[in-house]
Amino acid sequence: MSDLDAAAETRRTYSFLGPAGTFTEAALAQVAEARDQYWRPVHNVGEALADVVEGRSHAAMIAIENSVDGGVSTAQDALATMPGLRIIGEYLVPVDFVLVGRRGTRLEDVSLVSGHPVAYAQCLQWLTRTLPGHAHIPAASNVASAMGLLDGTSDAHAAIAAPGILEHHDLELLASGIGDNPNAVTRFVLVSRPVVPPPPTGADKTSLIVELPDDYPGALLEMLEQFATRGINLSLLASRPIGDELGRYRFVVDADGHIENERMADALMGLRRFSPKVIFLGSYPRADRAVVRYPDRYSDDVFVEARDWLRGLISGEPGV
Repeated sequence: MSDLDAAAETRRTYSFLGPAGTFTEAALAQVAEARDQYWRPVHNVGEALADVVEGRSHAAMIAIENSVDGGVSTAQDALATMPGLRIIGEYLVPVDFVLVGRRGTRLEDVSLVSGHPVAYAQCLQWLTRTLPGHAHIPAASNVASAMGLLDGTSDAHAAIAAPGILEHHDLELLASGIGDNPNAVTRFVLVSRPVVPPPPTGADKTSLIVELPDDYPGALLEMLEQFATRGINLSLLASRPIGDELGRYRFVVDADGHIENERMADALMGLRRFSPKVIFLGSYPRADRAVVRYPDRYSDDVFVEARDWLRGLISGEPGV
């Protein structure tokens, strides 16, 4: 085996929603350890996660939440139903769109616009204002909308795409910054097989999926109390149907803190006692690196002292 072949075999593989030029690729570009490794483009979230579970990839980058449209249900459902996965990091990508066309296209000549329905909805105000008589042709993805122009499979005059498309394909930039919300951002997570969580940094997040034991008054409140009584803030709480019968839901939870924090560990044990199914998706550094603040009464020392006090009572100590 040549040195080149040996080097190729030692490269790590990362799956992402392709082809080149997607927001997912932009998220993967933020992962330091993924640089100079093999990036495997796939067609959907399920394929990306299956690559990880079945050993074709070391990790996969998937979109999990958008600041405009909320949680990505396909990703949340896949994480709930595919065993053997862990989130090991999160990354934020600003959602910025461009309008592109074939070489020589002019903006004033555009009346048919191709775009993924979500992207189109996030650019609708700009399109209505700039191209009031346009019509929309739905596309399977942002990249597919642009590729249809190049391969002739689309009748559109222009396509909505991520700015990265211009780095990979010869297209005319007709307009940039066409998104209606300049603060829009998509949150991505890097998913691997189960590993030891990275050590706590003080600016961490723990992701879980929790099922309620039964549908009864106060069941959701009882679940939330596992966090509230331990001073843990939730940055995400989303419900998704379990699918076995009407009215049954699981909850996707992002909680501020790390599994090695005493308050988080105590909350997870409380959830385990309460719920028939708790899926631990991982503890990892927050993308914004915002330090998690909490009252002194929820510090690790308080939990340790209370546990030591109880052990002392059991062993016959005065307990004062």
